Amino acid sequence: MPAFLNWLLRLLPTNPICMRLVQGGSCRLRHMYLRSGYLGVMIVILLFAMLANVQGSMSVRQLAAGAANTFVLISYLQVGLICLLTPIFMAGAIAQESNRWTWDILLTTPLNSLQIVLGNLFGRLFFILALLFSTLPLFAVTQYFGGVPGESIFASYAIAGASSLLVAAIAVTMSVTRTGGRKAVFWFYASVVMFLYATYAGDGMLRAPIALGAAATYTTVLTPVNPFLALEVLLKSNTYVPHDFTGVEVGWLMRIWYAQPITTFCWLCIGLSVVMIGYSTIRLRAIGAKVGALPWYRRMLGLAAPGAVERPARHVGTNPIAWRESVARGKTLPAIVARWGFVAIGVTIGLTLIGLYHAGVWTKPDLQTAVAAVLSAEVVIIALIALNMSATAVTREREDGTLDLILTTPLQPGPYLAGKLRGLIQYLLPLLLVPTITLALLAVYVLADGFGNPNGTVLTGVPVKDSTATIDVPLVLPEGAILLPLVLVPFVAVCVMIGLYWSIKSKGTIGSVVGAVAVAGAASGVLGLCAMATGNSMPVIGAVVTTLSPVNLIWALVYPADTISGSVASGLGTGRISMLVGAILAAVVYGFIVYMAHNMIKRSFMMTVRRLAGVS
Repeated sequence: MPAFLNWLLRLLPTNPICMRLVQGGSCRLRHMYLRSGYLGVMIVILLFAMLANVQGSMSVRQLAAGAANTFVLISYLQVGLICLLTPIFMAGAIAQESNRWTWDILLTTPLNSLQIVLGNLFGRLFFILALLFSTLPLFAVTQYFGGVPGESIFASYAIAGASSLLVAAIAVTMSVTRTGGRKAVFWFYASVVMFLYATYAGDGMLRAPIALGAAATYTTVLTPVNPFLALEVLLKSNTYVPHDFTGVEVGWLMRIWYAQPITTFCWLCIGLSVVMIGYSTIRLRAIGAKVGALPWYRRMLGLAAPGAVERPARHVGTNPIAWRESVARGKTLPAIVARWGFVAIGVTIGLTLIGLYHAGVWTKPDLQTAVAAVLSAEVVIIALIALNMSATAVTREREDGTLDLILTTPLQPGPYLAGKLRGLIQYLLPLLLVPTITLALLAVYVLADGFGNPNGTVLTGVPVKDSTATIDVPLVLPEGAILLPLVLVPFVAVCVMIGLYWSIKSKGTIGSVVGAVAVAGAASGVLGLCAMATGNSMPVIGAVVTTLSPVNLIWALVYPADTISGSVASGLGTGRISMLVGAILAAVVYGFIVYMAHNMIKRSFMMTVRRLAGVS
């Protein structure tokens, strides 16, 4: 075989790293469950969507419209699932950094740098692409009824494939540059979710109508950087319209960026991926250059090296586990900066939102949209941090041998778990105060009627959804400063218990984090959907159910006429009392769940720990 042809084949088709990853991953039960679950969810959603949109006695036009609605639903679902599953499949690439010997062994093989990078990238990306192609027959079903062009199907696949390629390239780059590690798996996952959320919220604020009074809006500068926005251009071209710049002189970059957002998104993902692959190839051979070096910030601040044997005496308290989780965990400089930086940024954003409205830069709807988006993002970030910290609380101790030492002490499983729970909540307390402080500032501003702002703080004549009634609504319900922490703290405690459960039963850190995030995300999603359905259809009870989810509660505090319309149709006071009752009920329910989970984990703690003894 010619040498050049053999070199090309070694890049991908016969790449030993790619083949090893594909063969090994295909035999893992976790991957099989993910693939089967993905395809099962898509089939079930398609079936119910077709039953709802396509019925027997319908005209050809109605059948086509029903198939188009079904295609829109499963297209959004597919891109969402791909964005959620790609970080899970790529977690192994990031975690390789935690074991530097893996790369040292690879660098001694005859493989060149490009073959190593491409093997790691496409060996894991193969599973994502397999998921995409497995749903192609499902999309073809929608064409049977008409209304779905074939090019739209392939365009939606191009958006999903480009998104997965970019996320995979970022993961491999983090692994090669040794900026990853097992702790970075969670931050990588959370960053993907938060980027999608932030860009979608920012696009909603930047949209401008195509004409005065028109319902359709133009694309924004953020459209080509978010797969969901690019998909919206494809699926809702009547309401989300690209700029055509007819008769306007603009540069080629602006014309492509605004007029062809789908093409721009795909090529942007491919271009960034190629750049990161090239950088990783060049950087690979220097992977061990800084192993063992003292970090620059420790040298600058005069801090001792990690693992120093001397330190000042500290007061531990009655439960050493709680002290260790709440105090000792956050004594490193990155942890301090991340923790208090979140608090400072969150409070600053809250003050900025109020300042922009008070100065007349924003209107009332602008402020409401920003408040709902910011508070929801903060709650999601806090929940993800709680899940990550609790899901690594026990597996980390098992991997470094600390758990074996703890088991030789008189400390029993009950106090051990209670200490973990209390310590993590204490550590997260400053973060939990951020959305509460923001709502408290808004409550003071609303109660003071804007401190003389001529625009006021009340929206008059707001129409109630699915009703002919109208109500007067403040910018934010002031009692939210009390209701949100009443629900958020026990909700985060439940997240901590979920993380501790998976941390105890899992062999490694990655498995526990993925399991905890998946379970908590599924439960929160079901709870949020139930709250959305009941909030607008059931008086009183709908508002009570809405408060069970912190995110739904935030939207109810900002948009009560749209979120709990069933309760506020007869008056805003009914909805406010119902939410107060629901918040108290939510605190009691979540507290009971935490108590029951603690007892369940305590009973099986010793058996589970002994079964996994020696596993790393």
